Amino acid sequence: MISRIDAHHHFWKFDAAEYAWIGAGQRVLRKDFLPGDFEPELRAAGITGTIAVQARQSLEETRWLLELADQHEFIHGVVGWAPLTEANVGATLERLTTHPKLRAIRHVLHDEADERYMLREDFNRGVAELKSFDLAYDILIFERHLPQTIEFVDRHPNQIFIVDHLAKPRVRDGILSPWRENIQQLARRPHVYCKISGLATEADHSSWSEMQLAPYMDWILSLFGPERALFGSDWPVCLLAVGYRQWIEIVARFIGRLSEGEQQRIWSATAREAYKLRGNPH
Repeated sequence: MISRIDAHHHFWKFDAAEYAWIGAGQRVLRKDFLPGDFEPELRAAGITGTIAVQARQSLEETRWLLELADQHEFIHGVVGWAPLTEANVGATLERLTTHPKLRAIRHVLHDEADERYMLREDFNRGVAELKSFDLAYDILIFERHLPQTIEFVDRHPNQIFIVDHLAKPRVRDGILSPWRENIQQLARRPHVYCKISGLATEADHSSWSEMQLAPYMDWILSLFGPERALFGSDWPVCLLAVGYRQWIEIVARFIGRLSEGEQQRIWSATAREAYKLRGNPH
């Protein structure tokens, strides 16, 4: 029996000001999404554990996600936000990591006006603190940010990085290059992992096809292999384009050609390794 971890999903109590990135045209997302809404989906899909990921840049939300992780055993880990550019971020991380389920930090890099934000000295000083707290870093970018991302991860050769959503290639336009070449360069760094997540959302929400997604997924698997590729749903954001069960079935078909051991890596073992998940082995 292969255990399955959803390594990327969100929760929120919807507020238009707090979640300004959820536009008026994204009505399906403009409501609360809480553990009670998600748990039936998980059970129906055979998902045994999850990693909840920040959706706004606040310590308040990070603490809230950790509280939810205390209350719901299925949440095995949290990717939170912390003010990495602040001089005293080490003290903040020390307080946050008293909670064992904080496993990584993320900043919404692709929304920064400065395309090279990730190369700022103050940001990098903050990222350099993560290793001493045994925290990974989730990279949220568009494909145009890949060149500077390579430079960024090279500054931290002992830090685990996990790329969200295949670095958001231009699926809607069917464009592979230069994403294909740049992600290949990034994948040569053994301390970088990649989530098979969020791909349908980068396509045309109403007219995408599984065949359209395949070249991107094939390329990621060829580069990162089951050893550094992991499954995520991006629920509820995925609902803009694809149902929860539907996305799981797409990934299951895609990796069905692999051995059981390789499938186990993608479904859960890679996530356990990358995030150093503690306990909850099933």
